[in-house]
Amino acid sequence: MTVKAVVGAQWGDEGKGKIVDLLAQEADIVVRFQGGANAGHTVVNSLGKFALHLVPCGIFNPDTLNIIGTGTVVDLDELIKEIDMLENKGISTANLRISNRAHISLPVYSQLERLSETERGERKQGSTLRGISPAYAAKALRVGLQMGSLHNVIKFRTGLTEVLEGGNRLITKIYGAEPLNLDEIVERYLGHARRLEPYVCDSLGFIQQGLTANKNILLEGQLGTMRDLDWGIYPYVTSSNPLPGGAAAGAGIPPHKITSVLGVVKAFSTSVGEGPFVTEQNNEVGNYLREVGLEFGATTGRPRRCGWLDAVGLKYAAMLNGFTEIAITKLDTLDGLESLKVCVGYKLDGKEIGYMPLTDDLYRVEPVYIDLPGWKQKAASARSWEQLPRRAQEYVRLIESYCSAPATLISVGPEREATFSR
Repeated sequence: MTVKAVVGAQWGDEGKGKIVDLLAQEADIVVRFQGGANAGHTVVNSLGKFALHLVPCGIFNPDTLNIIGTGTVVDLDELIKEIDMLENKGISTANLRISNRAHISLPVYSQLERLSETERGERKQGSTLRGISPAYAAKALRVGLQMGSLHNVIKFRTGLTEVLEGGNRLITKIYGAEPLNLDEIVERYLGHARRLEPYVCDSLGFIQQGLTANKNILLEGQLGTMRDLDWGIYPYVTSSNPLPGGAAAGAGIPPHKITSVLGVVKAFSTSVGEGPFVTEQNNEVGNYLREVGLEFGATTGRPRRCGWLDAVGLKYAAMLNGFTEIAITKLDTLDGLESLKVCVGYKLDGKEIGYMPLTDDLYRVEPVYIDLPGWKQKAASARSWEQLPRRAQEYVRLIESYCSAPATLISVGPEREATFSR
């Protein structure tokens, strides 16, 4: 039995989707354990190219059970679109389940988030405006709706109406905006309830059966360490915990049952949204990384901020996640660069520091770089460790040293075949 948590080591967008898609070929269960429709996992395989926001990336293996876990918030509109997209491309969702304890993300939440971001003005947080933070807030305030409510249409209608009416009061009285059309939303969501109700289940039963039968289980995280609610660059964070601790709680697995933690590391740094980004390159290097690496958000389409690899951030992520192994992605994006820089230290007020500062101080941090020669060869054509350029191998070893874990997977392209074991 293996229970492997796949987590992002940076700001998200590291390529977790393609890694889970690959590993799911030998997995019995894949559980998406936190987040909502605010982040997309891009998968390229023999069936095509897909951007998944809620459905676990194991969906392409018909023998793998895919669970949208208790720690998620589920946008029913988006989930219906995603299921339709998959079914229209000939991919069955018969192997999909949704935890009855997962919370529902409602249209009123995205509207509240949009109004809140507008009110912040220059202090905006760069939200995807998918209603994630209000959905988790409603859960914490104990006024949310769980997916299990879909089993009782009468109670679901009553609970849905109450939440929407409360949201409309905030929209009109706090923000002075027009209320949402409750009747239209209620009718639409009642239709969603009828369609999605067969997917909803007690996911803990499936998890326990898998553990008892020594099945291989993958825990799929969303976003990355620097967006963690507690340990990330607060307040420019998500509203859940993408660390292995969040995986245990969000999937319903005892922490000691997690046998390995695979950190996904992009070979350079990217970030979407606001907040400090120490190694950001607003120059030709940043443009090169964005254009060659196709760094545009799978959910929003927003261009990602790009910069050099931040090894200080990786060391911080290693301390929090306890990586037992790592997967390095997009190594091929660096093929065309004559030289590289890696941030190996932070200076604050002219002095080198040995810790990750809070957000206000992180804005003032100066990166300490080392210079490395580029390899100027096609890492993209490699299909084994031995075929990688020597300098690319040295770069991988440097990343391993800061993550305190071996790189067991290396990716040099979007296709499954471009990811190989080491």
